[in-house]
Parts: sequence; C-alpha cells; structure tokens
Amino acid sequence: MEHQVTLPEILQARERRACLQKKLLAKYRTPLISFTMNIAGPIKNSPQIQQGFQLGCRYLKEQLDSLNIPCVHYEEIHAPTGEEAFYLLDADPLFIKEITCSIEDGFELGRLFDMDVLKKSGEKVDRTELGLLPRPCLICGGPAKECARSRSHTVEALQAKTAQILARAIEDEDAVCSARLACRALLYEVCTTPKPGLVDRDGNGSHQDMNIFTFMDSASALWPYFETCTRIGRQTAHLPARQTFLQIRFPGRKAEADMFSATKGINTHKGAIFCMGILCAALGRLPREQWKQPDRILDECSAMTKGLVDSDFAGLTEENAVTMGQRLYLQYQITGVRGQMEAGLPAVRKTGLPVLKRGLARGLSINDAGCATLLALITSTDDTNLIARSSRSTQQETVRQLKNLLAETPYPNRQTLRCLDMQFISKNLSPGGSADLLAICYLLYFLESL
Repeated sequence: MEHQVTLPEILQARERRACLQKKLLAKYRTPLISFTMNIAGPIKNSPQIQQGFQLGCRYLKEQLDSLNIPCVHYEEIHAPTGEEAFYLLDADPLFIKEITCSIEDGFELGRLFDMDVLKKSGEKVDRTELGLLPRPCLICGGPAKECARSRSHTVEALQAKTAQILARAIEDEDAVCSARLACRALLYEVCTTPKPGLVDRDGNGSHQDMNIFTFMDSASALWPYFETCTRIGRQTAHLPARQTFLQIRFPGRKAEADMFSATKGINTHKGAIFCMGILCAALGRLPREQWKQPDRILDECSAMTKGLVDSDFAGLTEENAVTMGQRLYLQYQITGVRGQMEAGLPAVRKTGLPVLKRGLARGLSINDAGCATLLALITSTDDTNLIARSSRSTQQETVRQLKNLLAETPYPNRQTLRCLDMQFISKNLSPGGSADLLAICYLLYFLESL
C-alpha cells in the first residue's frame, strides 16, 4: 500500500532538502538544480510518480548533454515524501533556468515538474527574471499560486488530474519507444549483410522486385502502426490477452495497405507486420520494468494468440485453400508464423536470441552475430518462404546443410556467407520468414539493453 505522508514528514523533508542544497552549494560552488515533483495530497510517491520523475530526469539530461553543460555532481533521493534529484552545473544560472522552464512549460508532464535553480549564493532564480509568466494551475490554467492560496480545487480533483497526466505521458513515451525500436529492428535486419538469398547492403538476393531502399520505405511507413499496437495493448491490458490481439487486427490490415502504398505493391514486411504488431501490443500490456524480460514478452505474445492456429485453419479443405500457408498446413501440418507465435516464438526464445547474445558476448559486431542468428533461425523453424520458392524437400535439405555448417562453425565468416548467398540465389531461395524472426531477435535485444 502506498505510504500517506503527514505534514510533519513533509516539513522535515523540506528542511532536509534545504540543508542538503546548502551543503552542495558550499562544496561545489556552482549553480544547482533541485528537481522534485508537484504532487497534491498525502501520497507523494508511487511507481507511476517514479516513472514520471525518471522521464523528467531523462529530458533534463538530454538537454544538458546536447548543450555540453558539464554536471559537476549528481545525486538522487527516493523517499515516501517524494523523488528528488540534485544537479551541480558549471553554467550561467539564468541559462540553466531557461532550460528548466522550457521543460516545465514545453509539454503537459512538465507541469508536474518543479525544477528550482539556485545560484552559487543560494538565491533562487525566479521565472520573472526571464520575463516568463507564473506557472499555471493544473485544473483551470490560472496562476497556480493563487489557486493554491484560495484552495480553488479539491485535493481529489488535483490527484485525478495528476494521475491522468502521468498515465498519458507514460503511455506516450512507451508507445513512441516501442515503435522506434521496432522500426530500428526492421532496418537492422535488412542492413545485416551478407544474408543468403535476402535483400541486404550487397544486393537484392533472390529478389528482382525489391532492394534495400524498398525495405526502408516500408519500415518508415510502419512507424504509426507499431505505436498504435502499443497503445492498444496499454488500453486493453485489463482485458483478456486475446481481446488485445483481436483489436490490433484491423490496424494490421491498414498497415499492410500502408506498406503496399509505400512500396508500390511489393510485399516487404507482411510477416513482420503480423509478428511485430503482436510484440508491440504485448509491450503495451506489460509494465515497463518487464520489457527487459524476453520470456515474459514472448509468454504474453503466446497468450494473445492462444487458439489462433485452430481458429484460422478451421474448416480448411483442399478446395477452399487459397494461400500457400493454408496449402502447407493441409499437406504437411506446417503452422507457419501462426504456430510460432502461439507457441511463444520458440525459434526466437531457444535459438535466435541466445545465438545473437552469445555472438555479441564473443566480441562480434551486431552485423556478424546477426548473420549467424539468421542461419540458426532457418534451422529451427519451417520457413514457409523457403518452401514456397522451392519445395518441402529443398527446404529440408537446406536445413540439413546449415545444421552441419553451424555444428562446425557457429559463426561463419563472410566468405562462407557469400558462398551461401550465391547458392541460395542460384536456387531462387529466400528465407523471408526467418528474416522476420531475426528482426524480432534484434527488438528483444534492444529492449534488454534499454
């Protein structure tokens, strides 16, 4: 249960903060930023408040770094009476105040930030020294001090507004972050070189209708879709996981249309739209601290798609089977990407991601580790793209060949990879399904590295 602080505790915290400010100013003899949160009511700290506070710390650090302002000393205090951070900066205090005010006034969440700037003398820099208006009230937009003095708004109203601002800011940040990382993963996948039979920086692989720029056009068009999926995941997190999956299906169809529009009718990322959309929705359903846990994310993907194979292939016959995936299911019981997703992406969990991380731990570049990861993924799943462009027997023989290679050389050199590329091209092979799984491995790795 969240701790409700008393008035004596609040006053004691203020006195402690003032003493610490005085001590830091005396020791470092530079201007100081004292950053706290404006939180009404007796609950001054919570996981949600901490997330908002950390966003403020990040925004401030980004500004200081971009302006090359050195931080002489930094420390944080985490207490029931609230989050606190102290920055000792070697810069003009008025310039520092201009930075903090731009953060406080620049967006909605900034209204909850209280970034006091103290000169070396301990004197507080006032907003009026920059010609700025007093800070506005959260509720009505009038002068905050006047509303506080007259108690124009109830504590309950202020708490509700604060919770709303924090929730919206955290959702926005998470949606943008997941979309950025998903697009980054797609771009890393296409740039990983050399990839047997696939588009990469060296060429078009087994494809005549697309190149690396086609993939860049496609990945750029998918940003809004990944953001939407994360938001839907967050907004439906209280519902059964299956409901989240159902709600992202229409955005997925729209994303396919956006892809075809960007690529002039070429299918570059249809499989990735399915996989990455589910993964982004799973991120939305999970708290941010679980984003570093691949198993937790993949378990959520599995929960969202439980029963998908049975429902999508129900009533399927040779007469009504239209797609290659449907025909392969009837002929070989290959469930494709649906089966992988419903099982929690075992090819990624047990093979792809461990191979990628081991390669990086050995000192390989992410490109070279990614190439080996792709080969390992081809051997650990029935890539329907390979079968569609050849035959089941050719796909099986390809898997056997790669397993033998990887048993001797888990991380083949570029010469070996280029030879494989020529072999794949000569047979018109393209492991597009495994490439989608490689992109997921990249995304999970990026999330672990946040």
